[in-house]
Amino acid sequence: MSQDLNNTMNGTQPSSCYWNPTAEKIGLTFAYCLIFIVSLAGNTVIGFTVYKKKTMRKPINFLIVNMAMSDLLVPLFLIPQDIQWIYIKSWLIGGSLGDVLCKLSNFLPSASFAVSAQSLVLIAVDRFGAVVYPLRSPLISSKLCPFFILATWIVALAIHTPFLFSKLVEYPEELSCWLEWKEAFGESSSEENYLVSWFVIFIFIPLLLITMLYITIYIKLKSHKIPGEQSAKTGQQRQQREGNVLKMSIAIVLGFAVCMLPFSMKWLLLFFVSDIWSCGFGYFLFVALFMTRINCAMNPCICFIFSRNYRIGLKTLFK
Repeated sequence: MSQDLNNTMNGTQPSSCYWNPTAEKIGLTFAYCLIFIVSLAGNTVIGFTVYKKKTMRKPINFLIVNMAMSDLLVPLFLIPQDIQWIYIKSWLIGGSLGDVLCKLSNFLPSASFAVSAQSLVLIAVDRFGAVVYPLRSPLISSKLCPFFILATWIVALAIHTPFLFSKLVEYPEELSCWLEWKEAFGESSSEENYLVSWFVIFIFIPLLLITMLYITIYIKLKSHKIPGEQSAKTGQQRQQREGNVLKMSIAIVLGFAVCMLPFSMKWLLLFFVSDIWSCGFGYFLFVALFMTRINCAMNPCICFIFSRNYRIGLKTLFK
């Protein structure tokens, strides 16, 4: 899901589509390096903060850390490859090590997107239980949260096992990493059906479910005071706390949707629209790919903006 798009965007676009190749290379290198640093540092701080502060060891923060750890797979496996591909249109490492890296660079980052989608659904369910049913036991308790997190990884890794069949392919002047779908799974299998199912399971259904849950939460917060509060002031303080967490959660969801929807639309357009190739479509493919890279750096930034505890963790790291 990653390498073929890299090849498309960085290797096969006609030169007439670039207004200044040198300037674009410099700009892209700077942008990818910035995303790499922000993502690596930001997501590490998220995990470090929750680990060090006992008061933050709550299900919602564990789920945010789960997203942060999955987001680390993108800068570790994809962004160095993106930077290299700007200048050298070939897979650099051959042999057994190159073959293993080829499989992992397609398998793990793709699975990380699925982990993020599932984590967002669990965060929405956690907020739904906390706001709509505050007097009941949490829908995702601290004891059950590790099992939910483990389940997100098991599901993601299982769904993306086809990418482990990626392999290095030698051409006269280059070495490429490809998933030959028909060769790996037979002529009767359909890559199109797999990717459309992936879009429905990990993009469409999660975003639809999350939207319904947050709309319900919003209506609940606006309709009346949360039952069981001893005073109007206590209820107001609780609503303010829930509102701040809710804003952060919604911002993370919106960031995920904005970054991942173009990438998903790209597959649908490629498979179901004929004669679509043009410079304009090439730029759209690049933006779709680039937005998936931005997403891994966006989540920690959102946490730092909306959460004082995460900002304190960031300051502690610099000190």
